[in-house]
Amino acid sequence: MVMRRVWAGVFAGLLMASTALAVAQDKDKGKDKDKDKKQDEKVVVKGKPEVAEAELPGDSTTDGSVTVGGQVIAYKAVAGTLTVGSTDSQDAMLGLDGKMLPGTGVKAPDPDKPEEATATARMFYVAYFKKNPEAVRPVTFLYNGGPGSSTMWLHMGSFGPKRVVTTDGQHDEGAPYKIVNNDYSLLDVSDVVFIDAPGTGFSRIMGEDKEKAFWGVDPDAHAFERFIRRFLTKFDRWNSPKYLFGESYGTPRTAVLSADLQNVDLNGIVLLSQILSFDNSIDGPKWNPGVDQAYALALPTFAASAFYHHKLPTQPAALESFLAEVEQYALGDYMSALLQGSDLPDARRQAVAEKLHGYTGLPVAYLLRANLRVSGAAFSKQLQLDDEVTTGRLDARYKGPDMDPLSSDAEYDPQSNAISSAYTAALNQYMRTELKYGADQTYKPGAYGDADFTWDLQHQAPGGPPAAQQDGGTNVMPDLAFTMKSNPKMKVMLAGGYYDLATPYFEGKYEMHHLQIPQKLQANISYHYYQSGHMVYVNEDVLKLFHADVAAFIRGTENGK
Repeated sequence: MVMRRVWAGVFAGLLMASTALAVAQDKDKGKDKDKDKKQDEKVVVKGKPEVAEAELPGDSTTDGSVTVGGQVIAYKAVAGTLTVGSTDSQDAMLGLDGKMLPGTGVKAPDPDKPEEATATARMFYVAYFKKNPEAVRPVTFLYNGGPGSSTMWLHMGSFGPKRVVTTDGQHDEGAPYKIVNNDYSLLDVSDVVFIDAPGTGFSRIMGEDKEKAFWGVDPDAHAFERFIRRFLTKFDRWNSPKYLFGESYGTPRTAVLSADLQNVDLNGIVLLSQILSFDNSIDGPKWNPGVDQAYALALPTFAASAFYHHKLPTQPAALESFLAEVEQYALGDYMSALLQGSDLPDARRQAVAEKLHGYTGLPVAYLLRANLRVSGAAFSKQLQLDDEVTTGRLDARYKGPDMDPLSSDAEYDPQSNAISSAYTAALNQYMRTELKYGADQTYKPGAYGDADFTWDLQHQAPGGPPAAQQDGGTNVMPDLAFTMKSNPKMKVMLAGGYYDLATPYFEGKYEMHHLQIPQKLQANISYHYYQSGHMVYVNEDVLKLFHADVAAFIRGTENGK
């Protein structure tokens, strides 16, 4: 999806369309320069790499324990990689060690010319298995999004055996950071597997046209599908109850991935901070004129944020009842007014602006100048402008000093700045000291800094026309609908934070109610919202509730009920 360029290094799974666009623009600007540089490098090395390819690092297996709800759970942790191919036929010829199987008739690539090999991805994961389980254990695959983010956020913040402690809503001082037993690890009900997307974390992509082979809606989902099949084989988990857990861009990945997993019936899917139709992004509607629903779907989150910071003309007594009123107005009078465009009468335009002022705290004059349409970045800038403060995007409860008091949009995300250093430091220390992996490797929080990073947003839905023939914004709602109809026993849990300006919570609810599924299958979807932001787990009180809800979801579905 899409995110503003200045935020492209943020990462718990941010999605927003400007990310891919901004990176692509930067790439185009330096294309000739990069081309000359690459030609110079070829002259220097004379067609051979300067550094020989390192030996594939082996898996690291360690033992540990975590206490959840007073119960001590002993576990085995496996940190390692699985190599997947860029096509199904190529992938079928690869062994679990990432090498060509004997007798395939395919010549191994020249080690002196790795760039000529067919593209592969070496995908890094950390799997936690409960020791001596009483019965067949569920297994849950977790990943962040971006696109282009590693999974260090979920790994060190949500359901792993350890988590890093950050002060909720604030920017802490620098290291040392506190890494503690995770009282809310999901290991009480499921084995968990954290996966880094190709080109992020310790995952690496290799071979000819490797970026095209793995960086895009469809190739990314295919890589995860091949990874999961290999994992189930390697650890003999084909008959385990299976769950997918995606955050942010990990939610559209989950929709496509679930449809790709043919003949693998999932017991359940957890979607955290969802966006499935990119036309609903509040970061990009001004570049998509005439498609106004993003403004309406973001209004309840604007209202929640103004409520939190006491910026409303009249402060409501309770958040949830206030939001129910705003939701009704958003899809009713507000959406109706937006659909009229320039035909909207002046008197009604004024009335809508005054109503929006009551729900957002933004000045009536500003709302009229904005033509009743306020983007997420503009809201982050304007909500606390008089205090010279920028409001957080991933989590509106966070705030930070304005970078430029004269700009129209926020220039950075205070929430990302507040926690990124802690998560990065914690992940790197934990990997090397406790999991005994990656001593000589660089862990990449994201792929955003790669010169060749772009994201192909073209997508072919199940049974739909080829991706190259698609018009309009990327929309993977048909993929989730396909999975739910193909597997009518599968359940879906939708979760989000009221203060998430990146993927507003009402957007996810709207998408679910517009899935192309029979009405009776709507009963398979449950909704869970919390007083937190995009990464609901940074708030420990919310993490406790979130763990209870996810654990109950797994317990209620692991037997195929």
